[in-house]
Amino acid sequence: MLKAVDFFDLEQNRFADLFNGTEFVWEALSRIKPYLKENLQPNVKELRHGDTVIAKTFILYDGKVIKAGFQIDNSGKKPLVLVDGNELKGASIVFAGAFLMDDQIFIGKNTVIEPAALIRGPAIIGNGTEVRQGAYIRGDVLVGDDCVVGHTTEMKSSVMLGGSKAGHFAYIGDSILGQVNLGAGTKLANLKMIDSKVSITIDDQVYQTGLRKFGAILADGVETGCNSVTTPGTLLGKNVLLYPNGTARGYYPPSTVVKVKQEHDLHKLKNRA
Repeated sequence: MLKAVDFFDLEQNRFADLFNGTEFVWEALSRIKPYLKENLQPNVKELRHGDTVIAKTFILYDGKVIKAGFQIDNSGKKPLVLVDGNELKGASIVFAGAFLMDDQIFIGKNTVIEPAALIRGPAIIGNGTEVRQGAYIRGDVLVGDDCVVGHTTEMKSSVMLGGSKAGHFAYIGDSILGQVNLGAGTKLANLKMIDSKVSITIDDQVYQTGLRKFGAILADGVETGCNSVTTPGTLLGKNVLLYPNGTARGYYPPSTVVKVKQEHDLHKLKNRA
């Protein structure tokens, strides 16, 4: 019930090794740092030249940096790199104005880093991913394939396993996301107001995570509505729906619908009519 395979389809997932030997899915959070140390192969040093702000748009392709002789077609949903009028398939774009704070960053194929996005390493960014304008990646982050780290979305010490979308105004701290979609303004709170480690209670059984910072585990198929919040140590099983403005706490089994309880004073409403 609380193993990684209960939450995620890990077959052929680029970060599947993160969960090897774990009993509980949240144990992978403490493995992010050593995983990055062992697996990170940075590829941005040549385009940074020691600078923080990327002054000119560059292309990463086949392990090389292309500095000139290309065009960018922005007419579609995602920009394309053209050379002599032909698409350069698999090319990634790092737009001028992006902030790469250090060299400890890997950017995969067919990925776009937009202007004013800020990435601090260590970080792995997968294939076909978008890091949009104003995104803030604070380090110790794994972003898989076909993900979106959206406008003013902040990530730290977290994992997007793939197909993970956080398009607008999200906070993702010390969390693991499967193939999910976060509504605008979703916040995965990761630190208790009381100075103590996070525990999880399920059916009167208490699980001590040993973690002071622990956001949420969001399984494949989870959808959160706009301005929803999860409290530290929340686990949403597969296909859980968290309604807009809702707050989730604890463990929710697969296919649960978490609604907001609202009370309407009909008398007052009628008086205002």
